[in-house]
Amino acid sequence: MHQPSDRWQLGLGLSLLTALLWGALPVAIKGILSGLDIYTIIWFRMSTAALLVGGYYLLKGHYQWRKLAQPKLALTMAIAVAGLCGNYLLWVSGLDMSSPEAAQLMIQMAPMLLLVASVWLYKEAFRGWQMLGLAGFSLGLLLFFNQRLGELISGGGDPQYNLGVGIVFISALCWTVYGLAQKQLLREFKSQEILLTIYIGGSIMFFPAAEPARVLELDQTQLYCLIFASLNTVFSYGAFAMAMEHWQASRISATITIVPLLSLFFVNAAAWLIPGLVYPESLNWISWGGALLVVIGSMTTALVKPKVTTQEPQKK
Repeated sequence: MHQPSDRWQLGLGLSLLTALLWGALPVAIKGILSGLDIYTIIWFRMSTAALLVGGYYLLKGHYQWRKLAQPKLALTMAIAVAGLCGNYLLWVSGLDMSSPEAAQLMIQMAPMLLLVASVWLYKEAFRGWQMLGLAGFSLGLLLFFNQRLGELISGGGDPQYNLGVGIVFISALCWTVYGLAQKQLLREFKSQEILLTIYIGGSIMFFPAAEPARVLELDQTQLYCLIFASLNTVFSYGAFAMAMEHWQASRISATITIVPLLSLFFVNAAAWLIPGLVYPESLNWISWGGALLVVIGSMTTALVKPKVTTQEPQKK
């Protein structure tokens, strides 16, 4: 297993950069949705990432394409591509129908679902503090949606908002499928190799439904948002992968749990700086407390080190 370097300050800085980029992403996507359809947005992001990461590998890397000739690896890679592409599509769809705050809180279900799935499929240890963190996370979600909880349960209120929250939950399930497939692929490929394959696959998959010419019709603000969202895809995952080289995975995971709180800040800041770009939810103090509890619960589960057993080697 790769051991991180002792440059923890660099690891922390890269983790914070990842969190900042992911926290700002919903604002940029929401700003584009008024001018572009979902398929074109995702195709543009995937294509930009494929070109930049692919260019990097042409210059410095050696992608292990031949390994994909193995049927088992090819199938696992196809599952990873479908999982992350489904996550992208459904998350943006849910964001369009709900709000940046709700979408970013609900997508935090993804790492929690991955934890539960890993315990079930790979028999990974599930310790007491992780159980406490999961309980705090669940309570935090309920508190965040306290103003809409009755409507979400009964199906009343704004049906589009309710459906959007449900779609984001399904996108978290898709990310979990991707995460499980990635666990297997990391034994044979580097993380950036997996992402490059997904970017190329996503570019091909979404191209038939995309309308690239519509990008030329965007106003200046929308174009800047699209460029930022596309570069965000490359640099956020790049910073995350580099952080893994210098810091423990548990510390990185704990650091990026602040993403929902950063999103709350960026949404309100963008609404003040650029009126009409996004419309923040009217949250009460219970919702803010719930968001904080979600972060604390996520952080608790991330920081607990898995118990290493003699039956199974420690995962990367």
